[in-house]
Amino acid sequence: MNADFSPEDAAFRDEVREFLQNEFPTAYRDKVDAGIRLSKDEIVHWQKILFEKGWAAPNWPVEHGGTGWSPTQKHIFAMEMGLTGAPEPVPFGMKMVAPVLMAYGSGEQQQRFLPDILQSNVWWCQGYSEPNSGSDLASLKTSAVRDGDHYIVNGAKTWNTYGQYADWIFCLVRTDTTVKKQEGISFLLIDMHSPGVSHKPIVLLDGHSEVNEIFFDEVRVPAENLIGEENKGWTYAKVLLTHERTNIALVPRSTRRLRALRRAAASLDDGQGGSMLEDPVFSHRLAGLEIELKALEYAELRTLASLSVGKSPGPESSILKIVGTELAQRIDEMFLELGAYHSLPYLPEQFDEGFQGTTLEPGGLAGQGLVYLNDRKLSIFGGSNEVQRNIICKAVLGL
Repeated sequence: MNADFSPEDAAFRDEVREFLQNEFPTAYRDKVDAGIRLSKDEIVHWQKILFEKGWAAPNWPVEHGGTGWSPTQKHIFAMEMGLTGAPEPVPFGMKMVAPVLMAYGSGEQQQRFLPDILQSNVWWCQGYSEPNSGSDLASLKTSAVRDGDHYIVNGAKTWNTYGQYADWIFCLVRTDTTVKKQEGISFLLIDMHSPGVSHKPIVLLDGHSEVNEIFFDEVRVPAENLIGEENKGWTYAKVLLTHERTNIALVPRSTRRLRALRRAAASLDDGQGGSMLEDPVFSHRLAGLEIELKALEYAELRTLASLSVGKSPGPESSILKIVGTELAQRIDEMFLELGAYHSLPYLPEQFDEGFQGTTLEPGGLAGQGLVYLNDRKLSIFGGSNEVQRNIICKAVLGL
């Protein structure tokens, strides 16, 4: 593999850097650097800036508003976004339901939903997991019973990230209870403003209600919102999940965080007249993480190359998910160890909504505790890493 950029790709990288430097709002950059969450309005505002530039959906086909970029250009864009701290568009619409619509939705459904997804006019969330159906997703019980031109939906979904903001939810629902459990599932789009839909926040370890439970009580959903064929939703769901698992390899984000970890270590005293970066044990561990991240980056590039010739990400996307999320957690652990070694103060106010940072930032470590707590979920969402290992054994290794 030739790892050098062509002159054209290098020029594209410079174009992306200039755009991000000029167009990613400074106030948003400062919040990201301080470990402070962007609000919904700020995220949507940034996504609309990307849309106006024509860069909102790099992985979409050109005919639907995509960029037509090569795999290398997509990689460059994602990496530069990550290094800048600019958030990629919320994935539930752009990277998850949109590919399913393009592959299995009708022309009318594509015309109805894709433009609003591209323009960030609507916010989507995912309705897969249920209170008693997580890793064993096929055991889901949320029902959809056909009633003329509608389905009547009853049940509950959980761990719905940003469900409190959502206008629409894409759901797996049980439409047949008489067949093998994987064969009785359908893929349904539900308006979150429909009568009978409600949600309850779930407060995470970091004090933020990022996820929710969503309840459906006799919700009437037009049958025209069914994607593809009834009882074929399990097939569509697997396509969506491979896209999701590829997207959470987290290479750009982890690259940025490793650079921040290196800077923090260089600024902190090791107690022996040098910096923590000069500590042989710490520097050895840091180098190991950097090597593993580079290997993951090349694995992701191979997946992008496969996508560029029309293939869907296969079960090997589970490898990206496992390695990417566990590597991100190990970076968090090194940040936390560095902060603990230098007596990083406990700041209970950082758990409050609207926290705007603090001047008590030894080595820029303030807020890292929040990141650590929030990232504990990485090895669970998108399919737990234990389940991903089973997928690899069966579908990749043939065991």
